[in-house]
Amino acid sequence: MQNIYDLEIFSWIEKDIVDEILKSSKIERFSFWEYVILQWDESNGKWYIIKSWEVLVEINNQEIKKLSTWEIFWEIALLNEEQRVASIKVISENAEFLILSQDDLIEMVNNWSELINKNIMQRLEENLKNNY
Repeated sequence: MQNIYDLEIFSWIEKDIVDEILKSSKIERFSFWEYVILQWDESNGKWYIIKSWEVLVEINNQEIKKLSTWEIFWEIALLNEEQRVASIKVISENAEFLILSQDDLIEMVNNWSELINKNIMQRLEENLKNNY
């Protein structure tokens, strides 16, 4: 199983910096079949890292993809105020998410090296191309 330090977005950051990011993050919990995000909702400025279990990405009520522990979604919402392009539904019991805010991302970009900024922006561009 992958761990938080293996996430592509964190893989090139020193572990103590990742630990600081995680300390500043909040944890949110959702129940089986509960929606974390609904398609067409306004952005809530949150970036989600799945801490436990699985979610389903749906567009127009069609299953697009499953995401599981230590995968990331909605970092695009940190950069814009557009409506959500997909829904995220919990498909396991008591899923937990680490939540990073827009302020967390701004701090990452402002305080870290150019390499880190480049990798963060590359990740965001990839997800924009995938529309979620």
